Amino acid sequence: MTSIPDLLPTLPGEVLHARVARTLRDAVQRGVLVQGARLPGHRTLAAQLGVSRNTLVDALAQLQAEGYVSAGERSGTRVAVPPASAVAAASTSPLPLSAWATRALAGRITDAGGVYAVDFRVGQPVPDLYPAGAWALALARRAGQASSGSLGLPSNLPTEPGLNELGPLETRRALAAYLNAERGARVTPDMLMLTGGTQWALDALARVFLEEGRVAATEDPTYPGARAALAATGATLLPVPVDEQGIDPAALPAHATLLYVTPGCQYPTTAALPAARSQAVIAWARACGAFILEDDYAADLHHTARPPAVMQGLAPDRVLLLGSFSKSLAPVTRSGYLVAPPDVVRVLAGTRPLTDRAPGVLDALALADILSSGAYARHLRRARQNIRHRHDTLLEALAAHLPGWQPTPARAGLHVHVTLPPHLTEADAVAIARRADVALTPAAPLAVLPRPPAVLLGYAHLPPEAIRDGVRRMGESRT
Repeated sequence: MTSIPDLLPTLPGEVLHARVARTLRDAVQRGVLVQGARLPGHRTLAAQLGVSRNTLVDALAQLQAEGYVSAGERSGTRVAVPPASAVAAASTSPLPLSAWATRALAGRITDAGGVYAVDFRVGQPVPDLYPAGAWALALARRAGQASSGSLGLPSNLPTEPGLNELGPLETRRALAAYLNAERGARVTPDMLMLTGGTQWALDALARVFLEEGRVAATEDPTYPGARAALAATGATLLPVPVDEQGIDPAALPAHATLLYVTPGCQYPTTAALPAARSQAVIAWARACGAFILEDDYAADLHHTARPPAVMQGLAPDRVLLLGSFSKSLAPVTRSGYLVAPPDVVRVLAGTRPLTDRAPGVLDALALADILSSGAYARHLRRARQNIRHRHDTLLEALAAHLPGWQPTPARAGLHVHVTLPPHLTEADAVAIARRADVALTPAAPLAVLPRPPAVLLGYAHLPPEAIRDGVRRMGESRT
């Protein structure tokens, strides 16, 4: 006699006939209902499962369409497939990953996870930096235009084949005006491509310009996402040391195709590259024909003075500017941009459809409104004051409770780089924090070259009282 299992627990939103089908499908896959077994008649099977006959008929129709059961006038309903374990047993070989996938996975840095009383780990969203009111108004206005058919998209989009991948012209005009006025860039709309964030731009540029046999250089330490994207191509990746003034131009390699830098706020040390070094890096790029990938990831969040001008304004033909609003607005907007010479933009527009499309039009046009109306500039003024207060609170707390830990005051960004006392390793610091129910980010995984032990403390997402409490906890945990 065929054994009929009990109904599996209901999944969220699941209707009854789908639950019955899932229960019988699972029984077939596990071998509880074996291939060729005849199921009881509809009324009997419905009674055994505790459902109506109509519900059972709907479930069996679904399973028949999927090929799990077959039905005949005289043979009844029978199981039509072997258990999944019999199929799986013949397929135990490893995944046939490509060389790119293998290299990409090797470059990942996994987060330790966990929930802590105070979490100083970097990379966390900062709700206080989200101008919810201005963004909601801009989205509502654009959504209203879309419903009335007045967005005017044909006139907003370029007509040259392939360039529709750049994003609405209105947004690119507003963004170009902002970058030229506030960041010292030299940008025209045909040099701009809207992106979903900096990581997509890094991956796209790496795939276009790098391959095995070519060389890319990066600051060291650096943002691990950049290093992983460049290394995944199979290119040779050369680390260039960073000191208290940013990347050292004297240590640049003789030749490279791409150089990744964060001159406005070096990640993770927060150093700002002085003008003389910027000029030296550009001279190197011109001499060897390299492109400089300038990641402007936190320069809008300078909280001690106006942000420094971008390198791109000094050499628009050599510097490709990568930016994102995920820090200064919020990750949920997924709004970023890439600035490059028009010939580079055309290549990226032509290759983009293979992996991605332009960001959503409504979000892009809402961003145009935020920039053009001055709402973004007003938002930044408020956010910078908030960040500055939390930054100073962290430095005061470290001086009071962990005087041997040496923070580098940050002029921009959302974290502080802290050099540890000579007797303390990064593992020791992480353990001290964990005993205090506090989390922080060790700096060693961000570097290839040897560096003094250090940790990163993200602070902008925490209210001042939580910052003080977290540092106090770590100070007490040392003893």
